Amino acid sequence: MASKQKYYVVWQGLKPGIYTSWDECQAQVKGVAAARYKSYKTMAEAEAAFKAGPPLADSEPELSCETRLDAILAANPDMPRPELNAIATDAACSGNPGVMEYRGVYVYTGTELFHFSHPMGTNNIGEFLGIVHGLAYMKKHNLNLPLYTDSVNAMQWVERKECRTKLPYNDKTADLYNIIHRAEAWLHSNSYNTPILKWRTELWGEIPADFGRKDR
Repeated sequence: MASKQKYYVVWQGLKPGIYTSWDECQAQVKGVAAARYKSYKTMAEAEAAFKAGPPLADSEPELSCETRLDAILAANPDMPRPELNAIATDAACSGNPGVMEYRGVYVYTGTELFHFSHPMGTNNIGEFLGIVHGLAYMKKHNLNLPLYTDSVNAMQWVERKECRTKLPYNDKTADLYNIIHRAEAWLHSNSYNTPILKWRTELWGEIPADFGRKDR
């Protein structure tokens, strides 16, 4: 039986790129002390991973959302499976309002693609800005991937192209409101076909972009 086709991403090697055989990949990484590379099942996954950059931890190149879901899905074989070739966004806030941050990650590898923080905000604002940042990121990098969020509220705000926050406007929040207005303007002036999907936490556990804190 012929082996399944694999696609090899080389982030750091003699010539970074995507290769369709191990021999080609090995020629780029053999003898390179800081070589970073990984195989993928489809060209789409490889292209997205190459643009996203290498996994953060050298010691865990194979750690993926797929691996983390295996135990859950093994016990529930009929459970719907999330799309791994996707971007996920999430927010966290220390206090409400308080220090707010959001980030986006590539679901399959957990690689962080973008991160933003502000000294005064709310979790809902972070979730909204995270989605818009994700949409803009994919448009800039010409990616056609689903985008996951665990916030229904933020999904509705994005659909309405309006951040309906009740955060008071004052000296501490004026800069954040400027960022919000730029995000709203982006939504009004840009078209996109990105599917914005709800991450089903009750089935799959925490969204891959989760900060691992429950202080929101």
